[in-house]
Amino acid sequence: MGLLRIGAVAAHFGRDLPRALVKLEGILADARAAGVGLLVLPDATLGGYLSDLRHPDPAAVPPALALDSPEVRQVVAMAGPVVVCLGFSERGDDGPDGPRLFNSALCVSGDGVLGLHRKVHQPAGESLVYAAGDRFDAFDTPVGRLGLLIDYDKTFPEAPRALAADGAQVLACLSAWPASVTDRASRLPADRQSRLFDLYDQARAAENQVVWVSSNQTGVTGGLRFLGQAKVVGPGGDVLARTTSKGGLAVAALDVAAEVARSRRVLHHLLERVPGAYAPRVAAPAGT
Repeated sequence: MGLLRIGAVAAHFGRDLPRALVKLEGILADARAAGVGLLVLPDATLGGYLSDLRHPDPAAVPPALALDSPEVRQVVAMAGPVVVCLGFSERGDDGPDGPRLFNSALCVSGDGVLGLHRKVHQPAGESLVYAAGDRFDAFDTPVGRLGLLIDYDKTFPEAPRALAADGAQVLACLSAWPASVTDRASRLPADRQSRLFDLYDQARAAENQVVWVSSNQTGVTGGLRFLGQAKVVGPGGDVLARTTSKGGLAVAALDVAAEVARSRRVLHHLLERVPGAYAPRVAAPAGT
C-alpha cells in the first residue's frame, strides 16, 4: 500500500445526532486536508455514550441506529475515499424484551460498510443497556486488513491477539474511556485510568507487532469525564502521534506493511507462540 496517513481523533460527541454529523463533517475536512487515508473516531460518535457507568438509566440511553439508517448512509456519503471508523449504538434484532442494542464500531468508506464490531467485554453496568458481541473478526479495506475493538475490549490481550492472528495489521480501538469513577484525581494526566489507557495502547501494539490506532471521547457526559489521549502507536509500542486530554487529531504517516514486517523480522510473536503451554492443566486424581 505504501505510505498511509492515519488519524486518531479525540473529541466530544453527545446525544444530538444532527450536531454530531456536522462536527464529523468538519473533522473529515481537517483529515482530508492533512492527507489522512484512515480516520478513527471515538466510540459513541453518533449519539454519545452512557451518562452513568455503574447505574445507567435505561430510559436515557443513546439513540439506537440501524445499519441502514439515514445517519449511517450520510456518514458513508461524506467519507468518500477516506476509510472511517466510528462508534454508535446499534439497533439489532428483536429479542424477548424488544430490540437488542449493541455498543458497536463501524468501518465505512464511500463504497459502503466495510466492517462491524459489537463490543464483547462490558464494564460495570453497561450490560444493563447493551447486549454483548461474541467475536473478533478482521476484514479487508482499501488501506489494508483491519480489526476493530471498543474501549474495554483492549483490557483483555486475547481480543487484539485474535485480530492479529486473523491477519489484521492495523487495529483500531474506539473508546469512550472515562477517568476513574471511584478514585478520581484532580488532574486527568494523574488519573489511574489515564495511565492504564496509555499502557494498554502501547502494550497491545507491541505484543502483537501491529499498528494501533486509539481514539477517545473528551469532555463530560453526566457523571463521566473522558480522557482524550488519542494516539497512533507503532508495532514496537512507540507512540508516533498523540493528542492531550482536549480535542484534537493525531496524525502519523507510515508504511504499515513495511513497519509490521520490520518489527517481526527477528522476533515474530505470532509465530513463536506455544499454545500447548498455555492450556489449563488438569490435576491428577488424588492417590494416583
